[in-house]
Amino acid sequence: MKKKLNPYYQDEKSTLYLGNALELLKDMEEESIDVIFADPPYFLSNDGISCSSGAMVSVNKGNWDKMQYSGYDDKHSFNRDWIRSCKRLLRKNGTIWISGSYHNIYSIGMALEQEGFKILNNITWQKTNPAPNLACRCFTHSTETVLWAKKNDKGVSHYFNYQLMKEDNGGKQMKDVWTGSVTKPSEKIEGKHPTQKPLYLLERIIRASTKEGELILDPFCGSSTTGVAAKRLGRMFIGIDQEEEYLNLSVRRLKSEM
Repeated sequence: MKKKLNPYYQDEKSTLYLGNALELLKDMEEESIDVIFADPPYFLSNDGISCSSGAMVSVNKGNWDKMQYSGYDDKHSFNRDWIRSCKRLLRKNGTIWISGSYHNIYSIGMALEQEGFKILNNITWQKTNPAPNLACRCFTHSTETVLWAKKNDKGVSHYFNYQLMKEDNGGKQMKDVWTGSVTKPSEKIEGKHPTQKPLYLLERIIRASTKEGELILDPFCGSSTTGVAAKRLGRMFIGIDQEEEYLNLSVRRLKSEM
């Protein structure tokens, strides 16, 4: 580490930090991380409405997801900043996964290329039970994108457990469209996070791109689904979030896995 960081929580496999990711990432050790999964702000909290369990609800996720910048240029600069910091932390053969919707994924893709990453896959996560479209003015939004990219050091191969993914897919090559439900209520018994990803999604990502014992970083960890999946699969985990409420939720989830 550049300077000693004080963990908010720590156990044998997991470490959580409270604070701004852009600041904390700069104080972490260069080329110390094997794989990064990031679920950054989508900037979709615009006071609109959606549907949840048959009820009309606000689309607002929290102040952390609201557009606090003057426009596209500032939002894109934010994405380039944190992606640049992540690249510094990745080992030479490291890879990064970033999830997003149409609100932010095009900026993410451009930022990855601008920062020298090579995009390996454009994963489409197709939700079997998306929220209905209340406005009825466009198609129902039922997918999110997960971009997978390598650090792009010449002559250095990234890790991909091709055979395991093929076995998981009944002996056939796994495609880049993954279908499944949104997060189950059983995964929210310790509390709710508005953008919590399902465990099966993170488990597949971790099994595909890491080996047991390797270190995974999530710079916007929220309720730490990444950490729970990492712990279940015998990986090490570092999570960062600026909301103490969600770090406390993360702690409860991680402790329940012990």
